[in-house]
Amino acid sequence: MTGNDDLLETLLLPFDQRALTWPEDGGALFLGARAGAPLQRRPLPGLVCAQDFRPEVDALRRAGLPLVDAADGGRYPLVLLLPPRQRERARTLYASALDRLAPGGRVLACVANNEGARSAEEDLRTLAGPLSSLSKNKARAFWTGPLDGAGDSAVDQTVLAEWRGLDAPREVAGGRFRSRPGVFAWDRVDPASALLASHLRAGLKGRAADLGAGFGYLSVELLERCPGITALDLYEADARALELARGNLAPFADRAQLGFHWHDVTTGLPSRYDVIVSNPPFHGQGRAERPDLGRAFIAAAAAALAPGGSLWLVANRHLPYEAALGSGFDQVETVAQRQGFKVVHARRGRR
Repeated sequence: MTGNDDLLETLLLPFDQRALTWPEDGGALFLGARAGAPLQRRPLPGLVCAQDFRPEVDALRRAGLPLVDAADGGRYPLVLLLPPRQRERARTLYASALDRLAPGGRVLACVANNEGARSAEEDLRTLAGPLSSLSKNKARAFWTGPLDGAGDSAVDQTVLAEWRGLDAPREVAGGRFRSRPGVFAWDRVDPASALLASHLRAGLKGRAADLGAGFGYLSVELLERCPGITALDLYEADARALELARGNLAPFADRAQLGFHWHDVTTGLPSRYDVIVSNPPFHGQGRAERPDLGRAFIAAAAAALAPGGSLWLVANRHLPYEAALGSGFDQVETVAQRQGFKVVHARRGRR
């Protein structure tokens, strides 16, 4: 369970200050929920959580908070959410929140000031009419008046219809892949991943894994460039990205044995591999850099590689991964530095 969480604290501030009352019946749905001490300090009867990001799902389970599918169809007198910075995805979540309201229900959201709180509040106002708000902890909580669901007269139906489909899958990279707003580098081929792909050696062979696979770009490149790869497991924490990867890798189903794993790589890997490729994340779900995530990916790769196995990794040049690479691998070589990125080939000893 997360300890201090200013964003969750601010999200619940309207109840602490009695600007809002927690629903007595019907509970509440928390879209994009995350665990934290503020959820444990007060009774929140009927709260259920929806989340697509595996580390947060695991944390919610450890905290004993009930989970539901975001598309389960239930309606609630209160829908809470922490809108992401990616605006199209956030707008789709606002539309989803309205669709999940019971008659007389409210939508309550919270955004950190440095993540675009003012524009996020204005978006909800555009969709759902007048709002109330409170600020604390360099964040802003804002909420609608009572609404009779998505059909309420205060809701702009034209905007609602448009926003419902904003994060629908669509073709990117000239139609080579399908992606959607909210996943990493959703509308393009990430230049760091492209740099790594261009340095993959055709002789790589055996069983491989892609850690933090996203919508599947590196996996496709690996299979196209390295005919000796016979099996490939994709590990991805974002369920929405993993579903896209399934579709993008479908043409390769007869080329290699494929596995798709909704998994938090930082907890380790369940199998052994000859080759691992990765463009590890260096942010969590906020803006702050998290080099510890990349180091955890490197440690997981080192533990999962068979003797003689190799890791092909790309990262921003300034990220401090050298110590982790040095402790986990017998040979480490920087094979390229370009556009602010570094491509590293690290190899396990054969003993």
